[in-house]
Amino acid sequence: MKHFLNIFKALGDENRVRILLALKVRPLCVCEISEVLNIALSTISAHLKLLKSAGVIEDEKEGRWVIYRLARYDEFFNDLLQMLEEKLRNDEKVIRDRRIISHITREICALKLKERQQT
Repeated sequence: MKHFLNIFKALGDENRVRILLALKVRPLCVCEISEVLNIALSTISAHLKLLKSAGVIEDEKEGRWVIYRLARYDEFFNDLLQMLEEKLRNDEKVIRDRRIISHITREICALKLKERQQT
C-alpha cells in the first residue's frame, strides 16, 4: 500500500504533475525545469526529491548537468500518467509548458539562470 500512496502523494501537487508531464516529453535538467515552471530552484529541488523518493523519476549525471527522466516504472504509474496526460491535454499551463520545452536547451537555460543570479 505504501508504494501506491507515495505515487498519489507525488501526483498531489500541480507543479509535480507539470514536472512529470514535462518529463514525458523528454528528459530535462533542473535549469530547463526552472524555465518551464518559473518557480524557485529550491522549490523545484524539493519537488524532484519527493518524485525521486516515490520512485517515479530518476536522475543521471551528464557532464555538468543532472538530467531527470521518468523512471522505468510499473504499469500502474504509467496508466495514471497516461490518463493525466489525456485529461490535461487542453490545459493552458500544460500547452504552455510543452511550447517552452520545444524551444529550450540546457545551454540557453544555464546562461539565463546565471544572468538572473548575477543581478
